[in-house]
Amino acid sequence: MKLQVASQLAIYSVLELIAEPNRQLTVADIAEKYAVSTNHLAKVMNVLGRAGFVRSVRGVGGGFQFCGNARRTTLLDIIELFEPRASLALQASDLGGRTAEAAALGVVLQEIDDTIRATLGCITLATLGDLAVRQRSKSRAA
Repeated sequence: MKLQVASQLAIYSVLELIAEPNRQLTVADIAEKYAVSTNHLAKVMNVLGRAGFVRSVRGVGGGFQFCGNARRTTLLDIIELFEPRASLALQASDLGGRTAEAAALGVVLQEIDDTIRATLGCITLATLGDLAVRQRSKSRAA
């Protein structure tokens, strides 16, 4: 499974916002850190806003704030905004047609897809944010 750039940007953006909940971050602030286009990130933030995960604060010192619950919002909640359901699944080609072997492979791939979805549905933004903090500390110590 490989996440689309928009999904990754959405995850990184909400992690940035939950890391500093009392501060508004601009699209430019986040885009600079991840070396991405502000236009692309603005579209991602718009989707997150329509879904109710972020809100935009206008005016001087404005930007975006996370307005969801980081302990209840999962990676799957964010990823599903940007990834069509089929793209999360591992899929076999049409090779094999309607053979028993192709059907068996399909069953295994569906089980893997179910496991991926269950895992993403169990990892909250708070958990991922805590892991990022530990990774940052680990890299500083090295």
